[in-house]
Amino acid sequence: MLIGLSTYAFFWRTSSRNPSPITLEEMLANTRALGADLLQICDYAPLDNMSPRELIRVSQAAKDLDLTLELGTRGMRPTHLRRYLEIAELLGAHLVRSMVQTAPGEPTIAEVPSLLEQVLPAYASQQVELALETYEQLPTADLVRLVATVDHPSLGIVLDPGNCVAALEMPQDVIDRTAPYVKNLHVKDFAFSRRNGWVGFTYAGCPLGEGLLDYDYLVEKTRPIDRGINQVIEHWLPWTDNISETTRLEEMWTKHNLDYLRSK
Repeated sequence: MLIGLSTYAFFWRTSSRNPSPITLEEMLANTRALGADLLQICDYAPLDNMSPRELIRVSQAAKDLDLTLELGTRGMRPTHLRRYLEIAELLGAHLVRSMVQTAPGEPTIAEVPSLLEQVLPAYASQQVELALETYEQLPTADLVRLVATVDHPSLGIVLDPGNCVAALEMPQDVIDRTAPYVKNLHVKDFAFSRRNGWVGFTYAGCPLGEGLLDYDYLVEKTRPIDRGINQVIEHWLPWTDNISETTRLEEMWTKHNLDYLRSK
């Protein structure tokens, strides 16, 4: 089991609001400087347009830093998943996270099993796992049913219990349902806070150990069936008054969360 960072832990430092956004190579260096062992390059748009030579250069940079790489994308179309398998091969990554999207024009949940069956043999032959993330647009019961129906050793779930709260699913229920199929953990804490005037709530991230995530329960349920499940730190850090303060908090949260996981 490795502890690592997602590119979502660098959300504001790579944002267009930042006058000096950091590069992927700088994220790699920062990940190693903090003592993490893995970077999950997740929903990182520049990756789609990188040439094979550029991807190999990123792979070599990660090897030089003794970092493991994982990938993250969205969608179930076979052409897209095959493209990310190619990227995974060039980067030396052995896990690709994706999401079943419910947007117009995307495959329906009923169509997804046959689409996955078209690509999973290739993933297996390259020893790359495809893991579908829990999130609010797809009921967890439907996601589990999908993975169980396809029943392929290279297919599993990325468990992020915080994502499903927006669909009124309890984090503990999401953990219980998905535990047998989990291949990767997205670890972030979350909390509700009253809005000004006590009119409604804001649901946002917070440092690990300060919110509603029962981290000990998460680990307890997944560790007995641990198949080398990596833990990847993400953030839901709200924008503050300026980019300087927001990125300062982002760095602080990242260090705090790494320390928190190492203490467990």
